[in-house]
Amino acid sequence: MASAAISRGEVLHLYRSLLRTARQFCDYNIREYTKRRTIDAFRQNQNLTDSAAISAAYSDGKSQLDVAKRQAIVYSLYAPTIKSVMEA
Repeated sequence: MASAAISRGEVLHLYRSLLRTARQFCDYNIREYTKRRTIDAFRQNQNLTDSAAISAAYSDGKSQLDVAKRQAIVYSLYAPTIKSVMEA
């Protein structure tokens, strides 16, 4: 994928997927951290113009999405039984 140009639609799909995955976390703190980190990373990279830098940021985002999906599954298996005060 490094040789092909990354379209705006692909980037938006990655952004939405990361935010959707963040909503799957049971714990409030982890959910909000994942959401905040996603938003901050995309804001930091919004002014990239070099296609190589865009491809690198996109592939990093895809790997972060894979990690977040795996972690959401693991956290759901070991979710705390008591809700946070932030969720009450």
